[in-house]
Amino acid sequence: QAEDGIRDRSPSRGLGDVYKRQIIDGKKISEDILNEIHLKVQERANQGLKIPHLAAILVGDDGPSETYVNSKIKACEKVGFSSSLFNYDKNISEEKLIHEIELINNNDDIDGFIVQLPLPSSINQNNILNSVNPNKDVDGFHPINYGKMTLGANSFIPATPYGILQLFQRYKIDLEGKKCLVIGRSQIVGRPISILLSQSNEFCNATVTLAHSRTIDLARHTLNSDVIISAIGKPEFLKAEMVKEGAIIVDVGISRVKDSSSKKGYRIVGDVDFKNVSKKASYITPVPGGVGPMTIAMLLSNTLEACKKND
Repeated sequence: QAEDGIRDRSPSRGLGDVYKRQIIDGKKISEDILNEIHLKVQERANQGLKIPHLAAILVGDDGPSETYVNSKIKACEKVGFSSSLFNYDKNISEEKLIHEIELINNNDDIDGFIVQLPLPSSINQNNILNSVNPNKDVDGFHPINYGKMTLGANSFIPATPYGILQLFQRYKIDLEGKKCLVIGRSQIVGRPISILLSQSNEFCNATVTLAHSRTIDLARHTLNSDVIISAIGKPEFLKAEMVKEGAIIVDVGISRVKDSSSKKGYRIVGDVDFKNVSKKASYITPVPGGVGPMTIAMLLSNTLEACKKND
């Protein structure tokens, strides 16, 4: 998907070199990963080994959460996983929910499970995530897994940051020595990806700055960055004038914007003004079809690893 007439640029060369403008196809890469997982599941079945089982806990009837969980269940079916959905009323008590999580922790048939966020405001999210067995924590949110990730030890990596790493690796985009700006400091995306990209691993070794709502003069930081990862959920916040020529752009945000010309009455956009920023970027992820599909693929990858640990 490179623009015609623009020569290729090896990611290891300087960003000032001649480059191609390329859209990072997360949908395609995620399908590749799911196909790889499917083959591994078939191999396990042929060897008489356990088929991975992923479970999801859904509290309440939040529309986007239901859609997301259903897409995970469909992905499980595609790769040959077993899957279970535990749906609870929004008025469930925190104590009762922790009891239900303990039952899943002790269920040897389930290899990994996730608690779909957000939870109702009456429930302390940290208490719930901390009650998940770290060996089944395929979301990578438990303090033990988070701590191991921070130390560079083997652990479950949160699925969205893990997906971003896979995109860099599979497109052979080497960030060594590059100035990388992460916008957003959530525990789910911003903070973990800032840690991972600074570590001494292949395609990483970046010099990372973490920006957030209190950052002064954000445009000065964006214009000075070789790589920008935006995860703030503000529709088309990152404009072309905020990005330098040849920058690598990863858009994690996803928002609904009213659009009377659309049959649904809205369109899905990311944090980045894709139409204009894509004209300056060397690599850019679209929304939809960029980081989103990778999140589910890496969740299933983590579940396969959890299952293998029990062989």
